[in-house]
Order: sequence, then C-alpha cells, then structure tokens
Amino acid sequence: MITSAETLPDLSSPYPLRQEQIEAYQRDGHILLRGVCSPEEIAVYGPIIREAAYRYNTQNLPIEQRDTYGKAFLQIMNLWVRDERVRKYVLARRFARIAAELMGVDGVRLYHDQALFKEAGGGPTPWHQDFYYWPLDTEKTITMWMPLVDADETMGTMTFASGSHTQGFLGHFEISDTSEEYFRNFVAEHGFPLTSAGAMKAGDATFHAGATLHSAPGNKSDRVREVMTIIYFADGVRVMEKPDNKNRWLDLETWLPGVKPGELAVSELNPLVYRKE
Repeated sequence: MITSAETLPDLSSPYPLRQEQIEAYQRDGHILLRGVCSPEEIAVYGPIIREAAYRYNTQNLPIEQRDTYGKAFLQIMNLWVRDERVRKYVLARRFARIAAELMGVDGVRLYHDQALFKEAGGGPTPWHQDFYYWPLDTEKTITMWMPLVDADETMGTMTFASGSHTQGFLGHFEISDTSEEYFRNFVAEHGFPLTSAGAMKAGDATFHAGATLHSAPGNKSDRVREVMTIIYFADGVRVMEKPDNKNRWLDLETWLPGVKPGELAVSELNPLVYRKE
C-alpha cells in the first residue's frame, strides 16, 4: 500500500468523554470506549499498521517452538519511528487527549507503541502488570489497546481484574507461566471482579492503567487478532532513582535513551503528544 502521511485521515478531533466514564476508569483501572477511530479511519490506518508490523517482525519460529511469552503474540515495537504513516496514528492528539483526561493530568508523553498480533492458534497472554517493565516514578501511566480488525472473545480480547490497580506495584513478575499462576491466585484471593472487553469492532479501544492486572485468552479463531497499542505517561514524570529489575533497566536504555535515573522522563523518543490548552 502506497499512501503518503499527508493524505491520511486527521486524528486530532476530540473524542468526547463523559464524567462517568472518567470516574469508571479511575475506579476500575480500565475502560472500553467504542468508536475511538471511525470505520473509515481504521479502514485506512489498519492496513498501513499491518503492513509495517509484518515488515519489521523478527519472530520466525513456529508457535510450537516458542516459550509462553512468544506464543502469546507477535510483538513489534516503536513503528512510529520507522514509518511516517504509522507515526501520524501513534502521535494522534485524539488518543493522547483521552489518555490525559482519563488519568486526570494536563499532558501526556509517548512511552512507546507496540503492535500485538495474536496469531491463529496463538496462546493466552498470562496475567501480569505492565508497570513491572517501566522505570517510571509514577502510576500515571496508561495503555490504549485498539484492534485493527473486528475481534471477539474467541480471538483473545482483554480481560481485566477491575480495581486491582489500587494495590499498586505487586512484585517482580515478568509475563510468564509464573506470573499467570501468581496473579490468577492473587485475583481470586482478593475477589477482584473479572471484566472481559468481549467483542470489539475495529477502531474500538480499551484503556488500562499500568498497575491494572490483565490477561487475554488464546486465539481460537482462524484469523490473526491484529492490535495496535500506544503507551503514555504523564508529562513531568521522572525516572526511578533506582530501577529495580533488569527489564526496567532495559526499558530505560531502550525507550528513554540518554536519560539517567532520577531525571525527567524526556528524550527524543518521548514527545509531548497532548497538553491541555
């Protein structure tokens, strides 16, 4: 597909949020919003993101030869710096404004994007907290999760433990069989309600906090569950004084190049994508 960034749909128009939606997000740690992209918009951006994701995918092993993490999805990161057309999607003011308003902050910066393509027959995504990976000295983080195709429960849409974000950081568990067992038991013991995103249309989106426990079932369909995600954090956040696991150090080097512990989380890879006027 040959399409210039200049001719792509503009994604700067606001998506009006109701106060009860903001309150629901802050109470539950997640929310499903319908039609964040219109059918016409996602019909243009979906194929562009799909093409870029497959072009830069480096996973070549058959599913049966991968570990639990590898079976969960193909993961292709920071497409915005590789493709100017994807850049227009990732830096969209509309998405960033939603992120800021849900978190109750004046501005947000980009952390990184990632395409998460769960192949037909792909395994479940174990229970985990995203925050485990991020060396940011804040809980004001949020991820937008948008399917590029219509997806239902059989394809592996998200399941959240509602209210689990109120527990803060829950330990050093990377996405694995271990995190699945530990957090599945944690959720059951604490009685957090499980909320499935259920069937989603292309262009719908969930937003969830970095501390919210979540998972996704395997893809039992014969189609790829194509999803694009964007991670944001509040403007003005600093890096932890002492990142305390190997993945937080790796993330610091990768997504915040040149930034030292304790410094403001600002680099060329973390543009300010929205500020309240």
